[in-house]
Amino acid sequence: MMRGWFLPVAVLLGFIFLYAPIISLVVFSFNDSRLVTVWGGFSTRWYGALMNDRQIIGAAWVSLKVAFFSATLATIIGTLGAFVLTRFSRFTGRLLLTGMITAPLVMPEVITGLSLLLLFISMELSLGWPAGRGMTTVIIAHTTFCAAFVAVIAQSRLRSMDESLEEAARDLGAGPVRVFFDVTLPVITPALVSGWLLAFTLSLDDLVIASFVTGPGASTLPMVIFSKVRLGVSPDVNALATIIIGFVFVAVLAAGWLMRKQMSKGL
Repeated sequence: MMRGWFLPVAVLLGFIFLYAPIISLVVFSFNDSRLVTVWGGFSTRWYGALMNDRQIIGAAWVSLKVAFFSATLATIIGTLGAFVLTRFSRFTGRLLLTGMITAPLVMPEVITGLSLLLLFISMELSLGWPAGRGMTTVIIAHTTFCAAFVAVIAQSRLRSMDESLEEAARDLGAGPVRVFFDVTLPVITPALVSGWLLAFTLSLDDLVIASFVTGPGASTLPMVIFSKVRLGVSPDVNALATIIIGFVFVAVLAAGWLMRKQMSKGL
């Protein structure tokens, strides 16, 4: 009897714990009151105020550009690393490559940010590039730790893939490059889409590493929000968070639709 109601109740409590704060944030983004904890009636005034806030709009645009380029570069690098580790069993430096891919997953972000800052300073002194800290250094830093997450996802999909498909393509005369683009890549595309979305989210959400490697004029959205929250949460921040939640929700639905479409094809 107890087992019959315990699981549904536990699941319900778990969902409430996870999503009640998000729902309350969305609801209070339509609050007419300036106080975020006191309901003053339904209003969309804070969305209009958000559109006129140059600081937040500029930071959001910077974060979106950084997240897009970082996720794209991380997907390319992570996919190549995962392919090497799964398709080449023995080669010199395999253990080192495995460690380099795993290290960002377990390294504290403070250590990662500090080490990247020291690296950029050394590169600027010796090579003259990058000149100062800005969007370029943030993209490089985010690509560094996001590639590890993409590599793990791609490696898992490559290990579960039926390698007879690649062997059949090679038997028919296709070269390694063509086998990768015509056979392997279409099969692992859903995993790469998931990895790209994860990398995009991690880059968009990062605060610690970006604080180390950014400079004037390249403040990301989390940095601006954090500076505002320290002085008290304003309703326009709730409106911004609601818009981001909406974009994430649509992206997750699109990724799920793509994965179901690929699975329906028998891949």
